[in-house]
Amino acid sequence: MASESSMANINGRETTSLNGEPVVKRPREGVPQEHPLRTPKEPQNKVTVVLGAQWGDEGKGKIVDLLAMDADIVCRCQGGNNAGHTVVVDSVEYDFHLLPSGVLNKKAISFIGNGVVIHLPGLFEEAEKNLRKGKGLQGWEERLKISDRAHIVFNFHQAVDGIQEQQRQQQEGKNLGTTKKGIGPAYSSKAARNGLRVCDLVSDFKVFEEKFRMLAEHFRTMYPNLNVDIDSELEQLKEYTERLRPLVTDGVYFMHKALTGPSKKILVEGANAALLDIDFGTYPFVTSSNCTVGGVCTGLGVPPSYVGRVYGVVKAYTTRVGVGAFPTEQDNETGNLLQSRGREFGVTTGRRRRCGWLDLILVRYAHMVNGFSAIALTKLDILDTLPEIKVAVAYKVNGQPLPSFPANMDVLTQVKVEYETLPGWCCSTETARSFEELPVQAQNYIRFIEDFLQVPVKWVGVGKSRESIIKLF
Repeated sequence: MASESSMANINGRETTSLNGEPVVKRPREGVPQEHPLRTPKEPQNKVTVVLGAQWGDEGKGKIVDLLAMDADIVCRCQGGNNAGHTVVVDSVEYDFHLLPSGVLNKKAISFIGNGVVIHLPGLFEEAEKNLRKGKGLQGWEERLKISDRAHIVFNFHQAVDGIQEQQRQQQEGKNLGTTKKGIGPAYSSKAARNGLRVCDLVSDFKVFEEKFRMLAEHFRTMYPNLNVDIDSELEQLKEYTERLRPLVTDGVYFMHKALTGPSKKILVEGANAALLDIDFGTYPFVTSSNCTVGGVCTGLGVPPSYVGRVYGVVKAYTTRVGVGAFPTEQDNETGNLLQSRGREFGVTTGRRRRCGWLDLILVRYAHMVNGFSAIALTKLDILDTLPEIKVAVAYKVNGQPLPSFPANMDVLTQVKVEYETLPGWCCSTETARSFEELPVQAQNYIRFIEDFLQVPVKWVGVGKSRESIIKLF
């Protein structure tokens, strides 16, 4: 067994370490000693990621829109048209569900990655609806690319979603509160390996038709009450195929070229949020995909070393759509005020959002999973009329403090929340355009969040427009 000193210097040559293993450099004939491939190189381009840090509806679309203005590529990596982002440009309010918000940038390519599940009628209807609102989406098909590996959501997936919710209600007396957009059943098909992908649809349609009929029959067998018009949907899909084909690309190759080619700004727009993640969220009241940073790698084919800055979007208070534990919920006048001032209705479902105080235990947990580089704090102006503001800083169960965010939802429903009460500012922040222009109490609120999370706040939102986002550094 060689000693440590002998391992460090063998035959007079210093060793280097590769993955912790000693390596001896031996010169070979005709091979240069310093091979260029063996010199570690930093990636040419890294992706910037924007993720929700709560239960969704944090205002991610607005931050993405801000960053997308000078981006070259804007990507969606997971979810489907269960997501909902609202972006206001030139006084026009655009609603996005499947399309990346960056599609409004006419100089950028928008990319829907393999981790997204796509309902084709929903995609084209969304584009047409936004086209009628304003000029922002003109020429969208020329700047959209879709991964050939993305799975397709069919109409029967959506019908099954509704049936499953009814069954849960009947059997357990409660449902999951899904959007009924077919997202869960589509991801189930993907995991069961009988799903169909974009590459199947744009290839041989006869082969696709056979697989489609088999999949539809599979669901018919499982759900006898399922009403499926197979021929009608096949006819509809055939029509969409010709519109879809020019948009389809090999997603892995597309991202590889973007990452390793000339300098590019690449932005990834997360859908849903950390506490809705299938693995790390408040299971089972979650979505069916990974909306944390790992979903960027698996949903786009991006190596981890190419992930750059990760920005977490945090609403200045907390909201949640549908059912599930919500420790800081305010089912009272405060909750009603936040709901009405914040116009808290779901973009996708129109459902009223439940509202409560900012929960920093929850956000800190999201940071543990995602490793946020900085935070975008949105909708600070909604707190303008409150004389005092509470922030959750600890959980207790049976009088004992919880060291971390609980996995078990039965535990989460039992927690007693400890709050820090901060003074409100009782004046409008909507005209502020710098940190210094904010009331001192609002500045202290931001500093309190930074100090608790040990993450800097980079942006603060005090209104609906692009101009209302204050950049702190």
